[in-house]
Amino acid sequence: MLRELSIRNLAVIEEVQISFHNGFHVLTGETGAGKSILIDALSLLVGGRGSSDMVRYGCDKAEMEALFDMQAHHPVWSILRRLGVQFSSEEMLVIRRELSAQGKSVSRVNGQLVTMTMLREIGESLVNIHGQHEHQSLLRSEQHLEWLDLFGGDLLIERKTQFKRAYGQLMDIRSALKELENTARHNVQMLDLYRFQIEEITAAELKPEEDELLMEQRKTLMYAEKRMDAASEAYTLLYGGKGLDAFSKAISKLTDIVNYDKKALSPLLEQLQSAFYQAEDAAFQLRDYRDGIDADPESLARIEERLDLIHGLKRKYGETIPDILCYLEKITDERDKIENRDELAAKFRAQEEEAYRHAYSLAQELSALRKHASVTLSDSIESQLGQLLMPSAKFRVSLEGATSDGGGDNQAAKLHGNGIDDAVFLLSSNPGEPLKPLNRIASGGEMSRIMLALKSIFAEIDQVPVLIFDEVDTGVSGRAAQAIAEKMSALSSKCQVFVSDGRTATSVTELATDKRINELARMLGGVEVTEKTRNHAQEMLDLAHGLKGA
Repeated sequence: MLRELSIRNLAVIEEVQISFHNGFHVLTGETGAGKSILIDALSLLVGGRGSSDMVRYGCDKAEMEALFDMQAHHPVWSILRRLGVQFSSEEMLVIRRELSAQGKSVSRVNGQLVTMTMLREIGESLVNIHGQHEHQSLLRSEQHLEWLDLFGGDLLIERKTQFKRAYGQLMDIRSALKELENTARHNVQMLDLYRFQIEEITAAELKPEEDELLMEQRKTLMYAEKRMDAASEAYTLLYGGKGLDAFSKAISKLTDIVNYDKKALSPLLEQLQSAFYQAEDAAFQLRDYRDGIDADPESLARIEERLDLIHGLKRKYGETIPDILCYLEKITDERDKIENRDELAAKFRAQEEEAYRHAYSLAQELSALRKHASVTLSDSIESQLGQLLMPSAKFRVSLEGATSDGGGDNQAAKLHGNGIDDAVFLLSSNPGEPLKPLNRIASGGEMSRIMLALKSIFAEIDQVPVLIFDEVDTGVSGRAAQAIAEKMSALSSKCQVFVSDGRTATSVTELATDKRINELARMLGGVEVTEKTRNHAQEMLDLAHGLKGA
């Protein structure tokens, strides 16, 4: 539900902040005092069109902010998730919009910038505004099939899900077949190229990371002579020069005198002996390393040739060997498709025919469920209209495009993403009048009651928590007005209902019991409020409380 609404510098409003409750709200005041500014603000907050004229004169921008408290299972959270808008687990949603005097608009949801398209999609799940000159989703014929399906219940929705899955598979097969047919001529020209490339890459017998191993081997062979010279020189210095000879002489001298000072010289002698043995071992290892070095120009040439081949393949087919092998797999698959195009096309056509029969069968089941739901919906709407003093009104759902036979090329064109049906809501308000689409109904009074009837049926289905009826009583009076009031009161048990009949507002005051009586008496009697009009107002409020408690 809508918890709070804050407005600054919008039209004649300088600043106002309002808290709302559950249920039914009436915005009342003198004609011209301005009551619909709240509705204007809410319309802007849910993606309505704004203009610089709406900014208060002399101000840089108008600012509006609304706080919604939504249940965890409400559809708005999945919409936010799909749009990438962050939200917390507190089930609170804040929408803010700024409208500059230059006509620029900035919108945020939970502090995150959103486009107008995103704001409009989010807003449609939160607020539904009905005015005499505004169209809402229930009046758009392209939405009627979706509403009918939602009304049809779980079985219809389940069958629709099954159909959409089958239809998606059918479209995938048709897309693959179309691509195969459209590229046939081009593929014939590409076949020779693919064969050449496959042969070239396959002949190379590439192995992953082979190039890195070859680079290491090349480095080893390229510096064989330099390594041999360095190892020989090091060996000579250690073994053939004075290195080990000096160690040996030092050890001999210490051995001669160690008995004279055994305590001091024995540890030192052991260190020199250990160092001598380690140096000698290192010298022998250097000798073995030197003797094992093989300067092999032929192997180096073979490696260089192999690396040149790999480098050439990289220039053509990929930056790395795995990339080249991936490309080989891709063009091999393309070659197989081309070479087996006729067989593949026949396979796709067989799959298409089977997928179509399955999808069409589900579409027929879906259509039958829709026909049954349309009868139930028509009866429910007519019952609601009867309660709103339109007993002669007739409501029907026109399911166009439904067929009884299945299969064949002619039927394929009639199968679409929602089955074989297109739905339009039709209404005849008076006896003898033909059924017409809802958006062609001209009478404001009729439209008010029709929208109430529709919303009474669909309020729980569409889960829009805030319903706004602007000038809902236009064109009606007497018993019809009473019936509308009772219906809106009943509707307010499912969602918040706001009713207004003006355009602008400068301040908002919540009315207590006495002030409600005085305001209702003013509306009944005009400028002068008498005891009689007060009693009449009291009687109306008591009657309303009685109806709500019944």
